[in-house]
Amino acid sequence: MSESADQKKTVGEKTVSVRRFHFSERHLDPSKVMDVEDSVAIESPLEIRIVFGTAGDRKDRSLSITMRTPGDDYQLAAGFLLSEGIIESGDEIDSFEFCGTVGTGETISNQLRVNLSPAVGIDMSKLQRHFYTTSSCGVCGKAALDAVEAQNVLPIESALTVAPALIRSLPDQLRQRQDVFGSTGGLHAAGLFDARSNLLDLREDVGRHNAVDKLIGHQLLVKAETARGAAVMNASILVVSGRASFELVQKALIARIPVMVAVGAPSSLAVELAARFGLTLVGFNTGEKFNVYSKPDRIAAAS
Repeated sequence: MSESADQKKTVGEKTVSVRRFHFSERHLDPSKVMDVEDSVAIESPLEIRIVFGTAGDRKDRSLSITMRTPGDDYQLAAGFLLSEGIIESGDEIDSFEFCGTVGTGETISNQLRVNLSPAVGIDMSKLQRHFYTTSSCGVCGKAALDAVEAQNVLPIESALTVAPALIRSLPDQLRQRQDVFGSTGGLHAAGLFDARSNLLDLREDVGRHNAVDKLIGHQLLVKAETARGAAVMNASILVVSGRASFELVQKALIARIPVMVAVGAPSSLAVELAARFGLTLVGFNTGEKFNVYSKPDRIAAAS
């Protein structure tokens, strides 16, 4: 199940030629208009496919095409399958394999096949339902909340408590550890921290959801190999570099992560979902202040 070195390494950036314009006191400085090399974040499609069914009746189905930063694709697929209710643990994945042709300028195929264990039962309706991937999907808020409940997601139980000063420090710590963002400015990040502010894991991607899927997927596969991933997530803090959407809260809940910290604003549906299932949701964490929108008792009274 382990990835090759080429696949595991995130191919996060590439160099392009740009013309750079400098201004001084709002006026263009013609002497500083120059052609230079700059780094941009790579964005490339990945089709996630699953193979499932009994030994004599295996089926191959396409699940999703997502735009992502290449690298950590096994983790991305595993996290996606977990958060969409297709699998419940990493043990249900037998293997991964890239399939299809290699595109121009690519070193690996952009099609990834996940071979599920023959013992895994697949509900075909889940493969055909509409995923909550856009703000215009036409699904009402109550239906979205009920859909999460239908996945048998239970309220989060965790003894984790976190000091306010630690919560305040997490966005800066996340930013400092973003390798590719520092050179491109174009990637989202998701980090997993413990209650002592130790960074446990971090993933970057052009997509906010992909970064979280990669992070969760890595822990899921670690659990399958060492039986520690779930325990780690249930005692950890998820930190995301952008806003807190319904989809990201849903992923945290399914992974059983008790605290989620966002630099930006949460949506109303994200707040409702977090409150319903007992997730501590922190938003607008600017380093000077933050808001706790649900389950505030996990944030200790004293820093």
